[in-house]
Amino acid sequence: MKLLDALVEQRINEAATRGEFNNLPGAGAPLHFDDDTLVPEEVRVANRILKNAGFVPPAVEQLRALRGLQEEFDKVTDPAARCQLQAKMLALDMALESLRGGGCVPHEYRRRIAERLSERAQSQSRAELETK
Repeated sequence: MKLLDALVEQRINEAATRGEFNNLPGAGAPLHFDDDTLVPEEVRVANRILKNAGFVPPAVEQLRALRGLQEEFDKVTDPAARCQLQAKMLALDMALESLRGGGCVPHEYRRRIAERLSERAQSQSRAELETK
């Protein structure tokens, strides 16, 4: 199979040096990958309907929220606020992990971690208020 791959690569390179790919339609335009050929047809139709209706899967919404929290975290300098943002990011990350089928960390343990981070943020806030 490697021999065939090498032959194909060689022919592609030769065609590129001859300039055969220079004036193809859509050259220089971004590629739009909408490849769902491995998805069964009935699921593909349902996905298209949901997409056209503006439905966003929960995982995508959580990833967007996580990205927003990360951007906010990068801007914040207050330690208490950063700690609270970390707790929120951890909760979102754990929710995403459970959607992926992960969840090697038991739910109760994750909840306790989030509570501890929240308590730590509150105590830091109180300490800052007392020093002011």
